[in-house]
Amino acid sequence: MSRQNRPDIHTFGCRLNIWESEVMRRHAENAGLNDVVIINTCAVTQEAERQARQTVRRLRRQRPEARIVLTGCAVQIDPSGWAEMKEADIILGNEDKLQAESWQRLASDQLAAQQVSDIMQIRQLASHFTGQFDDHTRGFLQIQQGCDHRCTFCIIPYGRGPSRSVPIQDVVASIKDMVANGIKEIVLSGVDITSWGQDLPLQPRLGQLVQGILRDVPELPRLRLSSVDPAEPDHALMEVLSSEARFMPHLHLSVQHGDDVILKRMKRRHLARDVIRFCDEARRRRPDIVFGADFIAGFPTETQMAHQASKELIKKAGLCYLHIFGFSAREHTPAAKMPQLDRETIKSRVHDLRQLGAEQLKAHLHSRVNSHDMMLVEKGGKGHLAGFEKARFVSPQTGAQTGQLIPVRILSAHEDVLDVTYLSPA
Repeated sequence: MSRQNRPDIHTFGCRLNIWESEVMRRHAENAGLNDVVIINTCAVTQEAERQARQTVRRLRRQRPEARIVLTGCAVQIDPSGWAEMKEADIILGNEDKLQAESWQRLASDQLAAQQVSDIMQIRQLASHFTGQFDDHTRGFLQIQQGCDHRCTFCIIPYGRGPSRSVPIQDVVASIKDMVANGIKEIVLSGVDITSWGQDLPLQPRLGQLVQGILRDVPELPRLRLSSVDPAEPDHALMEVLSSEARFMPHLHLSVQHGDDVILKRMKRRHLARDVIRFCDEARRRRPDIVFGADFIAGFPTETQMAHQASKELIKKAGLCYLHIFGFSAREHTPAAKMPQLDRETIKSRVHDLRQLGAEQLKAHLHSRVNSHDMMLVEKGGKGHLAGFEKARFVSPQTGAQTGQLIPVRILSAHEDVLDVTYLSPA
C-alpha cells in the first residue's frame, strides 16, 4: 500500500498511545480504510487536548472528504464534549479502538457515530500484537493496561480503566513473532507496568515476566521497560539486572517530585529516599545503568524549597533523561481544588528543571567518551546504545545496515547525542 493511501494517524501523548496507533493502523488497513484520519488524543494536560482540537480543525480543512475518527484518553473521558466538534465523524473509545471489528464496521458504514464502551468495567486485556516500529528495529509490546492508583493530579485511570495484564504465555508468543519478523529490541509498555501480574493467578511480578521472556526467547537480543514505579521494588527485576546483559541498563522512573510533603499531596506511594535507595541498589547491581524520570513542576502549594528538593533528588539519584511537565489542573481531580501556583512561576520552574536535566545528560554523555558499546542501527546512520543514549556515525559506515547490532567506539559527546565509529573486530 502506498504511503499516501495509508490511514493518516496523528498521535498525542505517551509511548503506549504510539503503540496503539500502530495497532489501529493495521486494523484500518486490513479493513480497507485508506481515506480515514485518526486522532489519538491524550488527557495528561489541557495543552495536549488543545493541540489535538487544533489538529482536528486543521485536518478537516485540509481533508474535507476524509472520515475523521477521534479516539484516545481525552475522548474516552469526555466523549460527549468531543462529539460536539462538527469536524468529527466518529467518536471511538479506548477499548473499542483496539478491536478489529470496530474498523471493519466503520468500513461497512455500520459503526455508530459514538462507540465508547465503559472502560471501568473492562477486566481483561487482549494481547494486541503489532509487528514493527522505528524502521524495523524496535518493537513496542503492550503487556498491561489501566491503573488502580489514584494520584491526585491524574485523570488517566478514567481514560484507561482498571489495571489488567496480558498473561505471560501470550507475551512470550508475541515476542517470538516479533523477533521472527526481524525485531532486535523490544520495549514492554503499559500504563503502570510495575503492577503487571497482580490480576493474574498467583500474582507474578514484573521481574518474573522479564526473566521468563529472556529464558524462553533466547534469540531476542535486547529487552527494555518503558517505565517503572520506584514504590514497588521487585527482587526478581533487580536480579535480572545483575545476571542478564540482554536486559538493557536503562530504567525510566515515575518519580514526579522530590519533596516528601508534595509527594504525599500527590498521593504517591514513595518518598524521596525510596527513589535514592532504588537507584543505589540498581546501580550496585548494574554499574552502567542509566536513569530517566518524570517530574511535575509547579504542583499546587509547591514552595521554592520544595522545588529545590526536586533538583536535589535529581542530582543525588543521578537522573539524566528527564521528562518535565508543568502542572496542569485537570477537572474532577483533587489537585484541581488545591491552591494553584501562577503560570509564570510554573513556567520558570519547568525551565529550571529542564536546564538541570540537560546538564545531567551532558555530563553523562561526556563520561561515555572513549568507551565501547553496541549500537542498534536505525535509519540515517543513527541509533541507540544500551543505555538508550542517542548515537550517530561520524562518517558513512560500510556494511552498517538498518536493524543491525554492531560494536562501536564513542568518539565525542554533544548536548544530547554521541558521535561513534564502527569498532572492527580484532
